[in-house]
Amino acid sequence: MDFKAEPDRTGLLVIDMTNEFLKEGSPLEVPAGRKMVPRLKRVIETCRSEDVPVIYTRHVLREDGTNAGLFGEFYQAVRDKKAHVQGSEGVEIYDEIFPEKDDIVISKHRYSAFYETDLDTVLKNMGIDTLIISGVLTNLCCESTARDAMFRDYRVIFLRDCNATFDLPDFGFGEVSKEEIQKSVCSTIAFGIGSVKASETVIEELKNR
Repeated sequence: MDFKAEPDRTGLLVIDMTNEFLKEGSPLEVPAGRKMVPRLKRVIETCRSEDVPVIYTRHVLREDGTNAGLFGEFYQAVRDKKAHVQGSEGVEIYDEIFPEKDDIVISKHRYSAFYETDLDTVLKNMGIDTLIISGVLTNLCCESTARDAMFRDYRVIFLRDCNATFDLPDFGFGEVSKEEIQKSVCSTIAFGIGSVKASETVIEELKNR
């Protein structure tokens, strides 16, 4: 599958590129996410110059934890109210790619950016049927959003060098490196969910309308 990034019908999703994932020493730090910021920044700047909407998401839970659901069981940082806390610095978008006035920011409380948010309505009202997906984590929020987008008949373009994750420890199946995770997720998406492309390829597509 080869979906093209056509400016008139495309939007960029920047998923959960917030302080708690990107700042050094933060509770959910993704060093690979911080490393990819310069590449993602070029994509964001290209989208703005080509009038492609830039939509940020951030994972935010109520201060009292009443909408945390099972996240509190999976993540110690959520149980300790050190991650995803509404109003905290951690849920703000990372400074180097901070939203501009015309960008859209959507708060979500589950992995998928579509779950119980107005993202679908926003995209339809803007005439968008193609989504460039970037952010963290490749195998959780980004993959979940890509799947949900495809289920809603959006054309998915998944940026292989602007999605990032971290190594997984041994949960009984052996350790899994971030490189293995990236390869597996990108292969699965390319097989049955959308196109997987390098950021420079997408930048060229947007510029050569």
